[in-house]
Amino acid sequence: MFKAFGGPEVLEYGDIKEPVIGPDEILVSMKAIGLNFADIYRRKGNYHLAGEPPYILGYEGAGVVEETGANVHGISVGDRIAFADVPYANAELVAVPVEKAIPLPETISFEQGASVLLQGLTAHYLTKDSYPVKKNEIVLVHAAAGGVGQLLVQMVKLLGGKAIGLTSSVEKAAAAVEAGAAKVFLYKDDWKRQVLEATNGKGVDVVYESVGSTLQDSFEVTRTGGTVVFYGMAGGDPALVDPRMLMDTSKTLTGGDLWNVLTSREERVARSNELFQWMEEGKVKVSEPTVFALSDGQEAHRLLESRKSMGKILLIP
Repeated sequence: MFKAFGGPEVLEYGDIKEPVIGPDEILVSMKAIGLNFADIYRRKGNYHLAGEPPYILGYEGAGVVEETGANVHGISVGDRIAFADVPYANAELVAVPVEKAIPLPETISFEQGASVLLQGLTAHYLTKDSYPVKKNEIVLVHAAAGGVGQLLVQMVKLLGGKAIGLTSSVEKAAAAVEAGAAKVFLYKDDWKRQVLEATNGKGVDVVYESVGSTLQDSFEVTRTGGTVVFYGMAGGDPALVDPRMLMDTSKTLTGGDLWNVLTSREERVARSNELFQWMEEGKVKVSEPTVFALSDGQEAHRLLESRKSMGKILLIP
């Protein structure tokens, strides 16, 4: 928890009251909690937080049902549950609205469940809804060694496409190749020239753009009639896009946001089940997470903020 905005040092570990569940909620004893950049933005005060301090971070995790509300049907005490968007998750006990509770199969560990949902469901809707990847298409994936990036690369391959990755270091490039990227280029090199050369000057069919500041560059390496999917801006705000350029090149710019897709429990469960099935079949692999005790939240935040971590960071109560 934290009482004032700031660096990792504002985080404290202590006792709070147990949550009291409403009739449409379940009480979950947490086994693993996913750490995300959104937690850092909230800690710094960049994202709006409801209520009064002390604030509790965390939105993603997995655990076991301890108690169910009066209106809850189909979920029992002892069931394994995961979720992607429930606040106050950095705690031993979390009140989870039943609409957001996703059943976790026995074949998927609590650590995997807490590692994969936010990023896995993001990669899932990007490749299925924002731009459905088709056989033999060439796809450029920004930040290809990141959590979403590695999953995107795997899903592009699984759907029959060919992924080209962009990363910031040789170590990260190796992780993107291991995930299944056909080629990986580094941001510090002349990657636009390299991507065009790799596609015989034609350009890629689609770019999954999560950096923001590289949006214009992404358009330059997209073929005539191709698409750029803009779903994040980890590297800063994008430049404004001229609609005339879109008209002249027949290119498409589309946006993506997970919360426009996860609009009901049915959507959450159906999409998660497909993701879990791909994992069970070995078609999608989640890299080993870096694990911290929940009490070591400051250290976990420092590592994530350093951008040196690869794969997911988990907090274990």
